[in-house]
This record gives sequence, C-alpha cells and structure tokens, in this order.
Amino acid sequence: MYSTILPENLNESVFRLMAKEWMLLSAGKIDNFNNMTASWGGLGYLWNKSVAFIFVRPPRHTFNYLESNDYFTINFFEEKYREILNLSGTKSGRDIDKMKSIGLTPVESENKSVYYSEARLIMECKKIYFQDINPENFLDDTIINKYPQKDFHRMYVGEITKTLIK
Repeated sequence: MYSTILPENLNESVFRLMAKEWMLLSAGKIDNFNNMTASWGGLGYLWNKSVAFIFVRPPRHTFNYLESNDYFTINFFEEKYREILNLSGTKSGRDIDKMKSIGLTPVESENKSVYYSEARLIMECKKIYFQDINPENFLDDTIINKYPQKDFHRMYVGEITKTLIK
C-alpha cells in the first residue's frame, strides 16, 4: 500500500501541499494523541538533514502533545478528505473526540508516533529544534495583525525520518 521514499525524491509542490492541501499534524502515542489541521510550515534542508518545519500556537491542544513527545507526523490527504481536515482545524480535541468525529484510522509507527491509513503522503519527523516567534523581529508591520491575542506560534523543526507515499 505504501512505499518508503527519500524526501529528496518527493515530486510534490511544497507550496501546494502546505497552503492548498493542508496537513494533518499529529503528535502523541497511539493511546494518547491529538491532531490538528495546519497550513503554516515548510519542507527543506537544514543542518545537513531533510526537515519539516511547523508552527503551532501554545493555546492549541496539540501544542502539549508536541512538547511532550519526540516525534510528530504530517499527513496529506486527497481532496475528498477536505471536510475532515476542516473539522480537525476548527474543533479542539479538548472539546470533542476528534477520532470519533473525523473517522480516520490511526496507525502506530515504529517510533511510536501516529499517522493515518487514509493519508496519501506521510512524513514522520523527529523534533530537533524549536523557537518561539518573537514579534520584535517582524520586519513587515502587518504580520502582527495575525496575532490579535498575542499568542505567537512556536516553530518546531523536525528531521524527516520516514516518508511514506501511496
């Protein structure tokens, strides 16, 4: 069903993946995890490693799972899953049983992270760095408008340890 590929052999537009298709970010262990839909992030090469970088605000329920686990996954789906991604991005795991609501099938990886059997593309990442967004460093004055509650994102850089594609 899935093939393992090297990240550098992925023939996908990062801009389309992140901004248009969105990703379902998942963190935690199979018996206690959460997910959230995100579109802020990227893929690249840093410190001689293939990496993904993601941004999560501290108030998000998934933030605590990212903080307390070494791995996270980013999962990309076909368009037919858009409604599920929308629900996962607008409802908190604090308020609803997301897995019951979205109906995806969680799978445990060799590294004990969680991905979804319905995903068409999965990247498992090991956290290697984080940095809190500092508003004093905004060079574009309009960016501050994205933070009316002053809940600035934390950026995580994860080394891509496995890439699976259908």
